[in-house]
Amino acid sequence: MSDLLSSLQIGSGRRRIAGLIAVGVAVIVVAGIVFPDSIAGILLSIVTSKSALSSTLRLSVPIAFAALGGIFAEKSGIINIGLEGHLIIAAFVAIYGTNLTGSIWLGFVAGVLASTLLAGLFAVICIEFRADQIIAGLAVWLVALGLAPFLSTVIYGSVNVDGSGSFGRFTIPVLSEIPFFGALFSATFPVYLLFIAVALSWYVLNRTSFGRWVNASGENPEALATVGVSVRRVRYVSVLLSGVLAGMGGASFSIGLSQFVGNGQTMIGGRGFIAIVAYLFGNYNPVGAFFSTTLFAGLQALQIRLQSVPGYAVPDSLIQTIPYITVIVVLAFVGRTRIPSAAGEHYDSGED
Repeated sequence: MSDLLSSLQIGSGRRRIAGLIAVGVAVIVVAGIVFPDSIAGILLSIVTSKSALSSTLRLSVPIAFAALGGIFAEKSGIINIGLEGHLIIAAFVAIYGTNLTGSIWLGFVAGVLASTLLAGLFAVICIEFRADQIIAGLAVWLVALGLAPFLSTVIYGSVNVDGSGSFGRFTIPVLSEIPFFGALFSATFPVYLLFIAVALSWYVLNRTSFGRWVNASGENPEALATVGVSVRRVRYVSVLLSGVLAGMGGASFSIGLSQFVGNGQTMIGGRGFIAIVAYLFGNYNPVGAFFSTTLFAGLQALQIRLQSVPGYAVPDSLIQTIPYITVIVVLAFVGRTRIPSAAGEHYDSGED
């Protein structure tokens, strides 16, 4: 009964969010059409531009990949809040690998491998040594937050380093000229890889035996073990997949910008934590997480463009808070998302 009430509350929260977004969009569209020189008109022109969609897709890459990784880990019963750390370490190693080998593809692979190794260490600590998953995840983040800038300083003499190459843009003639949606046909490799990853993740989780094992591992591991499937192995593979996917996001982000920035919270800037909000808002559905990510990334693209709009004396520091304020609002309206029943709980079986 409590689960049913929780589901109804979650659904109601999402409907409220959707309703508010729809009303807000309608108001902006009408006002923008009637008053094209107003702030609403400027917003409308920005939002409907092909460059806005292109920026949204590009900014979605690290968040969406991390969100997909978080879904696999958490649905298996392991809460990986260290996604931020995976993005950071992958971002640095990808640039280092690119500079070392002269190949962005080898650099990309190196970044993914670094994130996967970190995920493997996290899995061992949580599964074998039964550490608190939240504390272990925070440790992963803090280790990466200190290690990446430290290695950058040791190797390059600075926490910031430029890369030696970037991803090119794949453009499909004619289709890329379509207003707004043409951005879908003129994008970089990571964007297309993200589309494939979202589709494959949905298929694996919903149409394969492994996906059913992942769900069972997070909901009822005892039942999964009863049918002869190793809960420990399923969780190991799921956590490693979270490292692979988050690594793709971090490596894509730094190579795409052809630099690693280690100042402050590093160039990742909280994207791993936004990814957690994205997959919770998307209800652990890869497609839902992707669209949630585009909401946050779209707002980030919007705030970047708003900073260059003349005639409106809004402080840049205030505009930059728009995506993060949205995260708080989304959490407030959605409320508590029902996480997998066994998430965060250790499972021990003599047969595993």
